[in-house]
Amino acid sequence: MKRILLILSLFLPVVSAIGQHSMPDTIHAYFTQSKITFDGKLDEPCWQEAQHISNFTQRELYEGEPVTERTEVAIVYTTNVMYIGFWGYDDEPDKIVAQKMSRDFRWSTDDDFEIILSTFNDNRNGYLFVTNPNGARADVLISDEGMGFNMSWNGVWDVATTVTDKGWFAEIQIPFSTLKFKKKENLIWGINFERNIRRKNEQVLWQGWYRIYDIEKISQAGHLDGLKNIKAKNKVELKPYISGGTENIKGEGWKGRYKIGGDANFDVTPTLKLNLTVNTDFAQVEADRARINLTRFSLYYPEKRQFFLEAKDLFQLNIGERDQVFYSRRIGIQDGEEIPILAGTRFFGKQNRTSVGVMSIQTAKKDSFLTTNYSVARFKQDIGQQSNIGAIITSKILNGRRNIVYGTDFTYSTSKMFHNKNLIVYGAFSQSFTSDSVNKKNSAYSLFLQYPNDWLEFDLAVTGNQLNYNPEMGFIRRHNNRVYFSYLRFNPRPKFLPFFRNIVFKPWDINYYVNDQTNQLESLFYEFRPFGFTTKSGEEAEFNYQWALDRLDEPFVLLDTIVIPKGEYRDSRGEVQFETFSGRRLSGDMFFNMGSFYTGKRTRLGIGANMNLNKHWNLSAGWNRNFLTFDEVSLATNEVSGRVMYAYSPKLNSSLFGQYNNEDQEILLNFRINWIPKIGSDFYFVINQLIDTSNHSFVLRETTILAKLIWGIPL
Repeated sequence: MKRILLILSLFLPVVSAIGQHSMPDTIHAYFTQSKITFDGKLDEPCWQEAQHISNFTQRELYEGEPVTERTEVAIVYTTNVMYIGFWGYDDEPDKIVAQKMSRDFRWSTDDDFEIILSTFNDNRNGYLFVTNPNGARADVLISDEGMGFNMSWNGVWDVATTVTDKGWFAEIQIPFSTLKFKKKENLIWGINFERNIRRKNEQVLWQGWYRIYDIEKISQAGHLDGLKNIKAKNKVELKPYISGGTENIKGEGWKGRYKIGGDANFDVTPTLKLNLTVNTDFAQVEADRARINLTRFSLYYPEKRQFFLEAKDLFQLNIGERDQVFYSRRIGIQDGEEIPILAGTRFFGKQNRTSVGVMSIQTAKKDSFLTTNYSVARFKQDIGQQSNIGAIITSKILNGRRNIVYGTDFTYSTSKMFHNKNLIVYGAFSQSFTSDSVNKKNSAYSLFLQYPNDWLEFDLAVTGNQLNYNPEMGFIRRHNNRVYFSYLRFNPRPKFLPFFRNIVFKPWDINYYVNDQTNQLESLFYEFRPFGFTTKSGEEAEFNYQWALDRLDEPFVLLDTIVIPKGEYRDSRGEVQFETFSGRRLSGDMFFNMGSFYTGKRTRLGIGANMNLNKHWNLSAGWNRNFLTFDEVSLATNEVSGRVMYAYSPKLNSSLFGQYNNEDQEILLNFRINWIPKIGSDFYFVINQLIDTSNHSFVLRETTILAKLIWGIPL
């Protein structure tokens, strides 16, 4: 470790100590008993009486410079609700960028205002709330200072905005029942604010504005005080649902689909929560994006189901880049088919410096799949200012057969290496036990060093899993292997190049795989980036050279018509990537890769486009093509997708998503309307259409029409 850090120090630039905090670094919440009209105008007397902070500093483009547009924030509160006022003055309000209006919008394209709250003031975890001039809402659960980034969490909060000839202004309402916090008379929370002015590519923060820190770096935030005797209203919340519709599978005719179930949420303590779910349903979840797999390894698909997303990061323990001890998509999904969930319970939260999560789910019998119990327990203990240790155990019980996996991990994190640099060291170890299998050589492990900073990034890792390691509730991409990984990238910001924000040079990105039993080389991937850049206007480009080695001990079926013989293969490829600034009404990206591929050659092309017509209409499309040539055959794979989104208001939006690939020879259309009649409740109307395009025809194979109402009832 000392040698690695010594080598890194030789590359460190000589920089003056830049303070990342400016005074004041504490904002005082102002208590009010007067009525606040929730309209985004911020004209009540309490807003003038509260403390206003305005000391915002640029992170981009010009680190350390003052904000170019006047920005102010104030906080007032009642016993049950916190209100955050934002004054985003702008000398050119007609140039404000506000493309999105839907829930969980992609805020990187718009002018926005972001708030992060660390209610435990633990330098690790927080709630991120984001809005834009249209009043769109997005929220994220942050863990381990951004290493966990759960965008699918949906908190109960609201925002009202106005746009005038002076700029844009927001009034944000967050019930204290949305947050978990210690029960104390006088509270001090971590807090930070960020504003983005997209036309200038200007990003400003209140505190922690050094480039190596994002707003998720909650250890660099300021403080919120003045909160006294606040109360979280809801101790119990019921969320029943009812869904109904019809389904037509070709050859079977129309059949009705009806389902009733729901969740119950109990606040056991102000910081610990119990969930119960019965007859769980995910009818409103959008279908996975179909992908053509041209590798010999499993594809990873992200979790989309709300029940499994709320505490997703707490239950995660990584033993590789994608490899996980617990992968929630193992529950209720088998071979792409949905398996009904009968019931489940989950208990999670944080008590002082200890985080805990326990979950147990029982799935129903369906066809050849037997009823199964899935359980997981996770523990994490904070150590020092930013570090932690943890443990996990998973259990799958099926007809008396048991698969149990247990593991432990640690994270050492500091933002004070070499005075003000980030350093993360992570380690994990895991073992599996299966009642009807051999339980020797059944371990997995990971050791990772990461130096993620602005102008220099360096990673070094070794991970591996043994022959009989079998996490049936987890995800393993490659079995029985050991991986050595290293990554080095420089991102200088030369002032003599007026149009460039930074230049990118990557000497190496190496993945070296060996068989864990024989120590023989299995695969090698190396990427060299001689040149890449990001412009001040937001364009990005990179040029890469790649070299790969893959040794096959047995033939590999690439596609139905192509079989790769066993042997050792060396491939080299060139690659170009380009992306335009996404804040424009029309933006896009392009990817081109060409070179040798096993016994033949492959050319890959990817094109994406986004069009913003106005704040209501947004369109996007993508096309990925692989052209493969071998001695006796040539063929092309195509994946095409498109999306049309219409948002009538922040609480009523719709989308039409379509995708096609010529390997499956089918078109999947998904139409969805989401109406939020009140914060915490949802109505969905969904149409799914599967079209068979084989035999040069269009046949409606599956049609599903469903409506679902979820109603939140606080008790």
